[in-house]
Amino acid sequence: MFVIVLASNIIGGLLKEQWLEYCSKPLIIISLIVYFLLQTKGTEPGLKKWVLFALIFSWMGDVLLMFQVSNAIFFLLGLSAFLIAHIFYIILFHLIRIKENIKSNLWLLLGVVVYYAALITFLSPYLGDMKQPVRIYGLVISFMFMLAMHMLYIKDKAAGRRMMMGALLFVVSDSVLAANKFYQSVELAGPVIMLTYGLAQLFIVNGAGRYINVNSRE
Repeated sequence: MFVIVLASNIIGGLLKEQWLEYCSKPLIIISLIVYFLLQTKGTEPGLKKWVLFALIFSWMGDVLLMFQVSNAIFFLLGLSAFLIAHIFYIILFHLIRIKENIKSNLWLLLGVVVYYAALITFLSPYLGDMKQPVRIYGLVISFMFMLAMHMLYIKDKAAGRRMMMGALLFVVSDSVLAANKFYQSVELAGPVIMLTYGLAQLFIVNGAGRYINVNSRE
């Protein structure tokens, strides 16, 4: 179901079929919620609830951003919904880091800070009234990615790599979105944004689901 709706959304973007984009976009996260619930069936709600909260707010963000053309306030509302989603992913990765007894890595933090500073410096002249919201959002998603990179050090390496890759693709997707919206619009940006975004959510959900399942059996 996820593959079908994501492919439909990307095809809709390539063919400029707005009805196909609008019909498929809300189903992307819904399909992942169904997948995650089936994947983690019978496990405790501990870590699981944070993934579900993140997905619910991501779904809200997807829906709100669909209306940004009619009113600019919907972009800010969608941005806020995704910011909250990232906070839930931050909680998830932090709890896993604590559970796995992984110490903070300052080198990972330094790398993220350099990228964040470079991107914000580049975009700032073009942000206008959105300068502060974009800076805050960028700070939150950068922190989320920094914590996600710590997942590479958990015992279940496959789950850790998937969660980290998902967070990385999230950063790529949002960076392309920001550059396309505020700096220069590119024709194929929409499909690229949706492909990286969809895969980002899939990798995080799959990795988190695998981790939750493995630990529920221990």
